[in-house]
Amino acid sequence: MNGSSSSEVGGTPYPPTAGAPHPDGGYAEETFHGASATRDPGSGPRKKRSNVADPLINPKFAAPADRTKRAWWLLGATALVPGSAQLVAGRRPLGRLALRVTVTVWALILFAALLWLVWKTALIWLLTNSVTSWILMFGLLGLALGWVFLWFDTLRLIRPGLLSDKVRRAVVIVTVLAMLITGGGLGYAAHLVSVARGAVSNIFGGGLPFAPDDGRYNILLMGGDAGDDREGRRPDSMTVLSVDADSGRTVTVSLPRNLQNVPFPQDSPLHDVYPSGFSCGDECIMNAIYTDVMQNHQNLYPDVADPGAEATKDAAEGVTGLEIHGYVLIDMDGFESLVDALGGITLDVGGRVPMGGGTNMDTGLPNPILGWIEPGVQHMDGHHALWYARSREGATDYDRQARQRCVQAAMLKQLNPVNVATKFEDLANSGEEIIETDIPQSSIGSLVNVAMKAKNHDLESYAVGPPFYDQSFPTYPDFELFQSDLQGVLEKATDDGAEAASSSSVPARGVAGAPGGVGVGMSVPVPASPAMLTTAEELSPNGTCSVP
Repeated sequence: MNGSSSSEVGGTPYPPTAGAPHPDGGYAEETFHGASATRDPGSGPRKKRSNVADPLINPKFAAPADRTKRAWWLLGATALVPGSAQLVAGRRPLGRLALRVTVTVWALILFAALLWLVWKTALIWLLTNSVTSWILMFGLLGLALGWVFLWFDTLRLIRPGLLSDKVRRAVVIVTVLAMLITGGGLGYAAHLVSVARGAVSNIFGGGLPFAPDDGRYNILLMGGDAGDDREGRRPDSMTVLSVDADSGRTVTVSLPRNLQNVPFPQDSPLHDVYPSGFSCGDECIMNAIYTDVMQNHQNLYPDVADPGAEATKDAAEGVTGLEIHGYVLIDMDGFESLVDALGGITLDVGGRVPMGGGTNMDTGLPNPILGWIEPGVQHMDGHHALWYARSREGATDYDRQARQRCVQAAMLKQLNPVNVATKFEDLANSGEEIIETDIPQSSIGSLVNVAMKAKNHDLESYAVGPPFYDQSFPTYPDFELFQSDLQGVLEKATDDGAEAASSSSVPARGVAGAPGGVGVGMSVPVPASPAMLTTAEELSPNGTCSVP
């Protein structure tokens, strides 16, 4: 070679090729074009640096310790900023694409967070709307597949064959776990969106959203019972939830199933049928309206899915004087599954409540007592919660209604974000099976928003009967008096009303003269009918309970 710094073939010098060992050590760093190329920077095409010797791109020539550091660095980059590993390790087109997607996703997350702070209703509407939820579902699925692909590509860039056995095993295990956590997590999120989308579509209807009336949303909650011993379904439990739109303060107004002479608003189709109210004898009590309409007057409600429920909603408007925006009917036969999906409910039981009892309608003989729900703090599964809400043995209807109010309050308390997130699929599936409603999908956002505010306040209870009125009141009701008293209760169920009530030393006529607010078991003078003055009655131990 005569000491020449270049290799020769037949005495003719030739340039070193990229990546080949150079006689003075190291590796070639220039790419030459043609045999006549020289190192003269002033002649020939512009020289292009090679990345072959860059250990970040080509670990073949890196030290073992650097290869290990490189492997963990690339895995961390893919976890924190998907696409960044490809961008710095030689797969730039893929890296740029993934990085754009990553930036877009973070921008959408920040936008959603901003909406959550300033306009929750709009965000919830976007998440529950059939079109945007479909986009979200497939978007999450696409992100899951894309991230899994990036993990595979990152593993290829790491080149595990160049690592020691111990490091190689660790890198492969971490990569697989990362695929399961990121891709699997996004895939499961897409599945939950699909479940929610199906539940919303199956439970809620279409139509325009409704606005609060006098600052409140009023929803009729019914517990439907279609037992073998009765003809058709009757809502044995009827409660109006009146929620202040600004504060979320909520009043539950129980409507006894045996309420008589129920009036209908003038715009109700039943007003012409019963202009003086639903008064045709002892059989014409409030929970018989559903059956009466389904058997005799369905034609009056031609454009609704459930005429009986719609008619009962009209009746609730006539009783309370409130505009009822929608109804929710829960099939009590499926109530167990809903409570079980929540993980059970916890109640502080005031007195022993029997499971069983009553009279067998076929034989006329007493039914056996199957067990007891004992006093004290009890965590109940769906089976026991249903018995606690429905048990009639040794109790008045008003005891039973008070227990039902406790069960409703306990269920609302259990609906915390953690519980909903961890049991979401079971709750959604149970809801599809047992819940019927006329609330439109477009109102979900506003109702969820106000329900979140309601979590900050205790439920206040009121009823058209004991303990707020005596037992004769549902038979001889004074609806003008009741509506006046109810307005006093609702006025205090706002932030301003609650502040005024707490600072005033003068008894307020909100609960028929009761001082300070609503309290189960108060005994206060209440006119039960125009002809008599009676006293509100205490509940028996069977009907006393609270939510701890």
